[in-house]
Amino acid sequence: MINKKIVIKDDYGIDFEIIDLISFKNHLTEYHTLNGEGDNSLHTENGRSFTITKEFYKMIQNM
Repeated sequence: MINKKIVIKDDYGIDFEIIDLISFKNHLTEYHTLNGEGDNSLHTENGRSFTITKEFYKMIQNM
């Protein structure tokens, strides 16, 4: 089975590849949510920034 490449945009509109989607989702859920929704905090990974809005969090969880 071939894994699909997952690419999202960071806060500056630059492509970012998510290597491990499950770990990414788990991290966002553990550190960047309040009552099951994005809490508008800032997640940084490999020098890239992502504001975890409700919409961004929902988009990631639906992947």
